[in-house]
Amino acid sequence: MADHIVANEPPPIRQLSAPELKALIENGTPFELVDVRTDAERAFARIDGSRLLDHASHDALLLLDRQTRIVFQCHHGMRSQQAAEYFRRKGFRNLHNLRGGIDAWSVLVDASVPRY
Repeated sequence: MADHIVANEPPPIRQLSAPELKALIENGTPFELVDVRTDAERAFARIDGSRLLDHASHDALLLLDRQTRIVFQCHHGMRSQQAAEYFRRKGFRNLHNLRGGIDAWSVLVDASVPRY
């Protein structure tokens, strides 16, 4: 029987609450905040400092060190979880999903961000 080399599987996606994200921002913790929503959704409501996951930012993210902290965000946390899983499969090891998405951000952190 041949020996099998088992690759280290990246850790699971960490679920981050809106107040935890706020703390990362306030503490100056380095991370990438990636918004996976549509242009129209982003035009209506956004978290300052986030960047849209488009083709150019996708390619730029893939060039980052695999230990880079990346937080994914969408409306309620479903699409961002899928995006985080995609980058997990690409070998990234420090991935977070904003639990409840921008809706939770609006409710728990910044009521000036419109809800939809």
